[in-house]
Amino acid sequence: MTLKLVAVAIGYVFGLFQTGYIYGKTQGIDIRQHGSGNSGATNTLRTLGKKAGAIAFFGDLMKAILPVLLVKFLFANTFDGDIKVLELYAGLGAVLGHNFPFYMKFKGGKGIASTGGVAIAVCPLTVPLCLGTFIFCVKKTRYVSLGSILMAILFFAQVVLFNAIGILGITPEAVMEFNILTFIFSALAIYRHRSNIVRLLNGTENKLGDKAKK
Repeated sequence: MTLKLVAVAIGYVFGLFQTGYIYGKTQGIDIRQHGSGNSGATNTLRTLGKKAGAIAFFGDLMKAILPVLLVKFLFANTFDGDIKVLELYAGLGAVLGHNFPFYMKFKGGKGIASTGGVAIAVCPLTVPLCLGTFIFCVKKTRYVSLGSILMAILFFAQVVLFNAIGILGITPEAVMEFNILTFIFSALAIYRHRSNIVRLLNGTENKLGDKAKK
């Protein structure tokens, strides 16, 4: 349990690097005062344009990948269990740090890019369908939020399916814990999009390409 908490803490520290917020500050604005009010890549894109959105996305992706790799490097030979579970704890910490940074009054982004980073680093087999669904959905509907929600659901569903047929390489003793942790990622993503879900149902959700409003 101690190493799991350490892994979460390592991930949380990495997750505190709010790429969009920091980039916005270099441009003289606080992106939290624009658009949706969060510091994630989508709001950065709407507020500052494609270049800023790409930088925020890449930064949010990497700050989830790096702690996973670090935890694997540090504890692969000492952790008494499946190292992939410990990696997932590190990824969870990164998403929590991104979503709930203490120095921003726990108001960060929505964790989709960071969750994608965890998927790439820990279970890359889930990435093609998640990414393909996200791109298809956003292209057809221009709703980034809908694509993000579907991607989060598919991430969990694929992990459960792949673990059931044994192709993720997770030890049998760790499967349940791994599935539960993956569910937490998906639940967090949906929870952070709860206002978007209401707007989607009401037909008032912002579409990709819409300009940010104060």
